[in-house]
Amino acid sequence: MGRSTLFGSISFAALSVMLSSPALAQTTQPAPPPPQPQSETPPRDDPDGTTPAEIIVTGFRSSLQKGLDLKREAIGVRDSIVAEDIGKFPEQNVAESLQRIPGVFLSRDGASNEGQRISIRGLGSQFSVTTINGAPVRTTSSSNVGGASRDFNFDVFPSELFGRVDVYKTPLASLEEGGIGGNIDLQTPRPFDSAGRVIRYTATGQYNTASEKLNPRGSFLISETAGDFGVLIGVAYARSENLRSGFQSTGGYSPPALGPIGYLPAAQRPPGTLAGQFPFVLDFDSPRANLGGLSRQQVDNAFMPRFFRAYASSNERERLGATASLQYKTDTIDFSVDGIYANLTDTRDEFTFGVPVRNTRTIDRTAAPGRNNNNGLIPIDIAIDDNNNIFGTFGNAQLLSESYYYDAKTRFMYGIARGIWDATDNLKFSGQVNYSRSRAEYSANRIVYNAYNVDVTYDPTVDRVYPTISSPVDFTDPNTYRTSGNNDPSLGFFLNREIDEQKTARLVADYTPEPLGKLELQARFGASYVSTVKDAELRDGSALASSSQLPGGQTFRQLDIYGFMDPFVPIGALPNGGNDGFPSQWATFSRDFVNGTLDANGFNRAAPIRVDSSFRAEEQVTSLFFETDAKLPIGTRALRGNVGIRYSDTRTIINNAALINGVFTPNESEGGYAYWLPSFSLAFDIFDDLLIRGSAGKTITRASLSNIAGNTRIPNRFEARAIAGNPNLLPQIATQYDAGIEWYFAPGGLLSAGYFSKTLKDTTQSQRILVPFSSLGLPDNALGPTFQDANGRIDPDLPISLDTFFNSGTVKLSGLEFAYQQNFRFLPKPLDGLGVITSFTKINSQGNTFITTDGQSFEVNTVPDYSYSVTGFYERGPFALRGSYNYRDRTIIEVNNQGSNLQRWSAGQGFLDGTVSYRLSDALELRLDVLNLTNELLYDYFEDPRGLNGDPNSRLDNALYNGRTIAFGVRGSF
Repeated sequence: MGRSTLFGSISFAALSVMLSSPALAQTTQPAPPPPQPQSETPPRDDPDGTTPAEIIVTGFRSSLQKGLDLKREAIGVRDSIVAEDIGKFPEQNVAESLQRIPGVFLSRDGASNEGQRISIRGLGSQFSVTTINGAPVRTTSSSNVGGASRDFNFDVFPSELFGRVDVYKTPLASLEEGGIGGNIDLQTPRPFDSAGRVIRYTATGQYNTASEKLNPRGSFLISETAGDFGVLIGVAYARSENLRSGFQSTGGYSPPALGPIGYLPAAQRPPGTLAGQFPFVLDFDSPRANLGGLSRQQVDNAFMPRFFRAYASSNERERLGATASLQYKTDTIDFSVDGIYANLTDTRDEFTFGVPVRNTRTIDRTAAPGRNNNNGLIPIDIAIDDNNNIFGTFGNAQLLSESYYYDAKTRFMYGIARGIWDATDNLKFSGQVNYSRSRAEYSANRIVYNAYNVDVTYDPTVDRVYPTISSPVDFTDPNTYRTSGNNDPSLGFFLNREIDEQKTARLVADYTPEPLGKLELQARFGASYVSTVKDAELRDGSALASSSQLPGGQTFRQLDIYGFMDPFVPIGALPNGGNDGFPSQWATFSRDFVNGTLDANGFNRAAPIRVDSSFRAEEQVTSLFFETDAKLPIGTRALRGNVGIRYSDTRTIINNAALINGVFTPNESEGGYAYWLPSFSLAFDIFDDLLIRGSAGKTITRASLSNIAGNTRIPNRFEARAIAGNPNLLPQIATQYDAGIEWYFAPGGLLSAGYFSKTLKDTTQSQRILVPFSSLGLPDNALGPTFQDANGRIDPDLPISLDTFFNSGTVKLSGLEFAYQQNFRFLPKPLDGLGVITSFTKINSQGNTFITTDGQSFEVNTVPDYSYSVTGFYERGPFALRGSYNYRDRTIIEVNNQGSNLQRWSAGQGFLDGTVSYRLSDALELRLDVLNLTNELLYDYFEDPRGLNGDPNSRLDNALYNGRTIAFGVRGSF
């Protein structure tokens, strides 16, 4: 038995065990076309001893082989995902395809449940640089609009627009700087990727089990070459509807004992307690108060959620994309003009209903129950579970409901002219110019309404995702919410807009001198220029909509608001997990009322720009680089190396508003910095099938634009916390090392292990200080009504936690990556069509400390401890089957102690997807895709990093189900 056959037998047995358990279950010029499909020679001879038969690899197996070929030929650490054929990407979403690469984590857009952003090796998506055809791009979408990040949202683009994605995990001097995590290059197809005529189509129906809606998805691509000229045009369209439902605590759990402390001025608080913790006080003095057999101390030190409420949303998404390419190609010239257009719209209707525990206390018993300083919850019939959480029946409760309507739109345009000229056999020039523009808008319009002085029973022990939230009052009756002499209901209308504009130019000269003995060299000189503009603005139409005349001739306060209510949730009755005590219906306001009758977006556009949340930031980056590739035979093997240096000079121009004497005044500030960034990589074939690598270098990631250019602002109206930007923030700089070994033990087979280490210096840290509200220069409506008096005013001396940012500290990341891929050709028919792809990543971080309220320090790992991916596939003849499971371990979200020692974590999450296809002919293939087969529960939870206070999974937040998506359709080519 040969080495490959033996290894295959062992690995197949191991795979069977894994799949039985769900829990386990470089060149710098424009990249060359993907390699042609490889042929495989089976590791066993024919029975008659003749030459082994050749097997032509096609389909998904072919795309995997192309990716392995690209990985093997690279000098640094590079992974690639390649389309099976032109315009035929393996998965429906490019970001979701990248999960197969070790160390790549996917974050999903919560509303649509699509893959959206990519992080590499535990570093957030802002630590990665994304390029299209080598040109830097930036775009955002849906609820990310307004965050002013440097991220790239993959969900803006249909996957059919791309033919290949390269992920560079180690630095090269020729790569755009800015990605400590890595660089992601998306490549669009061109006509000469497949000479001749290619026509490809897809037509699919997508059904979501939660929304119970069927929607279309389709694409068409045509490519033609004639002589030296070629043209390609592709278009893709998709529509989907996703529904989410579940439970929210909206940001924290706290014991009543902290309530009085939260109301104290900062100077009077005990050491270690922070203003950010929400203060609430149970009304123990009410005649109705009854603790049963519990002591006051037990109740004071148990936990309640900041809010217990039901949540549901429905998101309709529509995406249109197009790509075009004109190409001229001869033996010495390759010139093309390529373009991309993408338009993404999201329409989301969101409804919440529950009891706001936060910011409640009784200090005035002469006031009406449930209102104006007499709103503390009265414990009537309560209990404490095994995890120290309070639940039961409470009096004097406030019911708060929101009808929220979101509209998001992103329009992206991209154009690039690129050329390669082989001037001589030894000298090549390549260059490109590029322009891209992304315009994204996101409106968030809500109407908030209340009912007061009601009895409510809250019991999460029945079902933690669909807990009991019940009351004697009728939730669906509009009269339940009718009040007089108050400001209910209230409006919150906002419109965020972000424009990202990039202009780039790049010129590279490659020179290959005659070999120096056995040493082969290639020198590369290059220069690039990147101009990036981020223009962010926020408009708040709430005040105008509340006071102005509406289209019908009345003002908001003159309307019989409750006469417009509907006694139901527009998206239908919510699931209840089998618990009849979970509210599935309540009275709401419709989208037509909020956006039509109240003209929410009309008032948003008429409102002045909020200067505290708007800015324009321009960065002009000029870079020069020199890079040398070398190849030196050592015995019968070759040592390959790359050494380079990059010089990057950055100029910044920030236009925002400075706070001068309490007044925001237009302000312009300029700054800049320059860095030398060396890089070094080696690759050596120890044997024909065994390769080792090593890399070292320096990279930078520029600070968040919102932290640089953002003005003083309050991000959450119900939390006494403000943020102020710092225009003098410098980039974080990282020194990193990589080492790995790769065994290509069979055609289509790989077993690899790698180690990486990154040391980040000048990391962005936050500093929290306490300041009076009056020092912020913000209007009174910057904080919610819980902080306002009867006249809507804020106490000027109200203490506010102000977070500022600075460069300080060091963070270290280290980790291990493993990958295994194999075609089981050694198995007897028909099992020889089986194959597997697996990866596992283990990461550790140092330098992030959690400090308890009593001053103890704990090192906290701020990245997922591990992640893994398992894909099993079967391809034989016209039939293909594929199943993928991707899992990411839990991640801490907030390291800074908020006062209760309970920190927010994102729970571990795994997604199981499957695909079945049958090819009747080249022109017709039937296909069935099922996404999120297990209907994974996505949730956050609150845990004491010391492991105290029981099971943290009893304290959930944003615990939501998204449903399964089933797609069935056809695709083919002519």
